[in-house]
Amino acid sequence: MSTDALPKMTVAQYLSFERGATERHEFFRGEVFAMSGASVAHGRILVNLVRQLSSFLAAGPCEVLGPDMRVRVSATGLYTYPDLLVACEPLEFDDDQRDTLLNPRVIIEVLSRSTEAYDRGTKFAHYRSLPSLREYVLVSQDQPLVERYTRRPEESWELREFRGLETQFDLTAIPFRAPLSVLYERVEFPPVVEEPGRLPRIVPPPEGR
Repeated sequence: MSTDALPKMTVAQYLSFERGATERHEFFRGEVFAMSGASVAHGRILVNLVRQLSSFLAAGPCEVLGPDMRVRVSATGLYTYPDLLVACEPLEFDDDQRDTLLNPRVIIEVLSRSTEAYDRGTKFAHYRSLPSLREYVLVSQDQPLVERYTRRPEESWELREFRGLETQFDLTAIPFRAPLSVLYERVEFPPVVEEPGRLPRIVPPPEGR
């Protein structure tokens, strides 16, 4: 989420504004925020994910939807755009425009320096109130690492990490399994600096997201 807020709006004003906008904006409690752009690595990861997920979900009751599908978190009032999501029939929408989804089953966010704290913290807190959501996935673009949060019957969330290009990543909410090497195809990772007596650290690229 960008820190640049537009004038306050009602939900109806926001939806009317957003449907005519050329850029995407989040909405929460009257505040409207422009969403930031994405890096080449971010875009490549999304393309790879769409390709693989679509292959697994072909002809089934679920489908992958891209970053232009708006989601409303009814319990909190947040309107936002996940990087990717998977929804299953019957799809539920906010109104007859069918451009604001209410029931995603899986949400995927590709992490970046500008959004990581939000995606891990406040945004995940909003997402957890979605009754339909079974899994929340965070994908690093700095290293081959995927974090999968799975909703348990007692409403806790179980974390599992998938690290390394040869590691098989899977989802439990839908039939999907693929090595991380496929998800990170054509993605170049920033260098890792080794310093004596310290843990290795990643040197991020100059672009923000």
